[in-house]
Amino acid sequence: MKKISMDQEFYDMMESNPIIGAVKDMDGLKKCCELEDIKVVFVLFGDICSIGEIVKKVKESHKLVMVHIDLVAGLSAKEIAVDFIKNNTLADGIITTKPTLIRKGQELSLLTVLRYFLLDSMALENIRHQQYTIKPDFIEVLPGVMPKIIKEICMSTKIPVIAGGLISDKDSVLGALSAGAIAVSTTTQHVWTM
Repeated sequence: MKKISMDQEFYDMMESNPIIGAVKDMDGLKKCCELEDIKVVFVLFGDICSIGEIVKKVKESHKLVMVHIDLVAGLSAKEIAVDFIKNNTLADGIITTKPTLIRKGQELSLLTVLRYFLLDSMALENIRHQQYTIKPDFIEVLPGVMPKIIKEICMSTKIPVIAGGLISDKDSVLGALSAGAIAVSTTTQHVWTM
């Protein structure tokens, strides 16, 4: 699938359901794959021996799958890790905190999500500055339960924002979406079925 059509497919899926199932173990993976409403899955676990099979299970359930490459045991923080995901899995894209891996993912026509942990005002400033040099397809901000900050980020960047981390109820989902996030990602399973 070409990158442009994957971008559009991601947007279409988010329009039909803005909740992304983030999975951190096989039980969560199984449940997420069974849910028809979940269209996009963020894989937050695995190792170099299992990631291909994990991604295959998600693809078999006809979902778009993004691998958080930083959390795959046995992969380094080097660009070759992105090559590994591209060549050894059916993943549609990667999630990472590392700008060099975003660039490599883009070279390989993978969807890219640059994850930011909003610890302080310096982290917020990084988002503003890096958007012009890195240009991921999406940014994910954690924690996603700060509507005021999410709104500020959405107003200061052209890159679509996904809110993640600590999304645990309907109010946190609605707060993030009302602030301008295109979607929320969560490992909280009861949120998947809202």
